[in-house]
Amino acid sequence: MSGILSGRRITVEYRLRGTEADTRAVADRLCFDQTIEAPRELLDHCTIPDGLLGTIQEFSRDAEDQATAHISFPVELMGHSFPYLLHTVFGTASLSQNIRVQNLQLTSLPAESWPGPRHGIAGLRTLLEAPHRPLVCAVLKPLGLSPEALATLAHQFALGGVDLIKEDQGLGDHPFCPFTQRIQRCAEAIRSATQSTGRRCLYLPHIMGAPRQIPELVRHAMQAGAGGLLLSPGLIGYTTLHEIASDPAVGLPIVSHPAALGTYAASPDSGLSPRVLYAQFPRLAGADISIFPTYGLNFPLSQEDCHDIGSACVQPWTNIKPIFPTAAGRMGEHRIAEMIDLYGHNVVFILGSQVRLDPAGVIETSRRFMTHIERLAR
Repeated sequence: MSGILSGRRITVEYRLRGTEADTRAVADRLCFDQTIEAPRELLDHCTIPDGLLGTIQEFSRDAEDQATAHISFPVELMGHSFPYLLHTVFGTASLSQNIRVQNLQLTSLPAESWPGPRHGIAGLRTLLEAPHRPLVCAVLKPLGLSPEALATLAHQFALGGVDLIKEDQGLGDHPFCPFTQRIQRCAEAIRSATQSTGRRCLYLPHIMGAPRQIPELVRHAMQAGAGGLLLSPGLIGYTTLHEIASDPAVGLPIVSHPAALGTYAASPDSGLSPRVLYAQFPRLAGADISIFPTYGLNFPLSQEDCHDIGSACVQPWTNIKPIFPTAAGRMGEHRIAEMIDLYGHNVVFILGSQVRLDPAGVIETSRRFMTHIERLAR
């Protein structure tokens, strides 16, 4: 069966753990498991399109018990949505130990199906009138505050001059803090503050619910005056993020949150590399900012991991725009210089809860944080 496939392919880099014989056998099996999911012998009894199977492009031994395999797959297996792509890249492989997806090379994906982020770094900088410095995002938390209390906090953050105010990922549509009331009050509070400061500030409510609820929640957020959306693909799916980002009727910047994703990258020998999970997948799905926890905290990411994520967010990658990585997790003023050294100016600082505890108050502490960043970014 020739001529059915276009011949365009993507390449997935897998890291394999085991002896040379074992890793070579696994690489060969991935060519079948990630496509037809059947043994080679079955092809003696049926016919499939030429070029449908995975193909090992390169195989190398990296250490006594480790190898790297670059395997290409036809773009037709990716379809036009994340379920197809995820299944081809990692579907059956995710059920096995000692297989890790290290990197995606997507030179042949059709741009019309995978446009990537709508805004990216350049678009967000234009929206926020912040052409050079790192951006700053405050967080509305903790869970349990009333809509009025969260609106007051949002107003204070906006008066403090931050660029973005996102909701915490735990905020949904709870009886003690209904979604529609909360977003209406918070949007109004931020709008009032920006009229006083003259600075742009985008409000990003968290969209979480059953698939049938998501479009209605997005519509409510837009009507209330949201400046962007916070989505957690580990909770609602990368497909949902991809669909919202691609919808011309939405057009808002999107922030991807890592809730429920961490175990995919927790093991160095299985799952997904931090680069794939926290940079390439969100960027491919259409997020403009990807949140992930920084190193030096109670998370398994190292400084090298964070640098690799940051690089994958901004480096050229087919037609897909660069996006902002984040410096997130208890981020106080004492780590600003360190994070700028690691990421450069194309980074979003997620203000930690310490801001709420500073005796100077939220407004003054936010202003001081912004001043510190502006001074270091000159």
